[in-house]
Amino acid sequence: MENFSGVSLFKFMDKFASDEDCKQYLFDLKFTKGCTCSKCGNKEWYKGIKRYTKVCKNCRHVESCTSNTLFHKVKFGLRKAFCIVYEVTTTANGMSALQISRKYDVNYDTAWLFLKKVRLSMGSSEAYPMTGKVFVDEFVIGGFEKGAVGRKANSKKIKVVMAVETTNKNRVKRVYNLKISDYSTKELSKLFDKHISTDAMVQTDEWRSYRPLKKRYDITMDKSIKNNSPVNRMIQQLKSWIRGTHHSISAHHCETYLNEFSFRINRSQFKDVVFHKCVERMVKANKSSRLQVSKITLMTREQFAERINLYEMMNAKYVINNAKIRLVA
Repeated sequence: MENFSGVSLFKFMDKFASDEDCKQYLFDLKFTKGCTCSKCGNKEWYKGIKRYTKVCKNCRHVESCTSNTLFHKVKFGLRKAFCIVYEVTTTANGMSALQISRKYDVNYDTAWLFLKKVRLSMGSSEAYPMTGKVFVDEFVIGGFEKGAVGRKANSKKIKVVMAVETTNKNRVKRVYNLKISDYSTKELSKLFDKHISTDAMVQTDEWRSYRPLKKRYDITMDKSIKNNSPVNRMIQQLKSWIRGTHHSISAHHCETYLNEFSFRINRSQFKDVVFHKCVERMVKANKSSRLQVSKITLMTREQFAERINLYEMMNAKYVINNAKIRLVA
């Protein structure tokens, strides 16, 4: 299989001229390096009767090129899905669901759900923690809130902590973000444990919650971190991206937007392979149900789950649209 590399739109359209080209690309990507059967865990396959399928040698389960991937049952065709992934990964600011809906003639909710799946695949692998010089700072996302000054605990704004790894020339190398519930040591340590090596030289501001972390990490606390530091520039860039492309984001879906921002920044020097890497992640990721990626709030999620389980038991057809579930004929 020849991996797609490059950012040329003409080259992309020549490579994926039809849905069949996209299926062949997914088939090669899924089965060339070995694929585990979702039913029994076996890794040996027969050639399927239908194109772009394989049959498990052990349990005879038929696996297609899109089965158990985030491309499973795409409603608007694989070629259009590939174009959306291409534009989201290679353009500077990505695309919002409204832009995709208008440009590709796709229902807004369908576009939003697919974008959610793409962002889910952009999550960090956590395999390579940050080393060297790392800047850490916490901030909030959200508009003006009356009475919410400073680090107010009961503020409705989204609280986020960001870590930025820099090169020897103080240029941004990698960025990771994590949504937190408050500014305590317990919450801030989640980012350190997940993305920062104990060998790193960490620089933070003088917020007191960082002090207990100095027992395990080499931390320098300096209030001047906010003055034109790499982490400050990345925070402003993140906020500008949200305001300019998406206008606003919800706290419930915040983490997937943070995934997209970090994914794009961390691969800004490798745009020729970023599309292939994203598709590869979407193939390796397990398929997501409509309930997992829909715009359902936490307060109503259990009620939706009960209703969907009931419809599944009845073998009834249903759709989720605008955070509402209804039966269809």
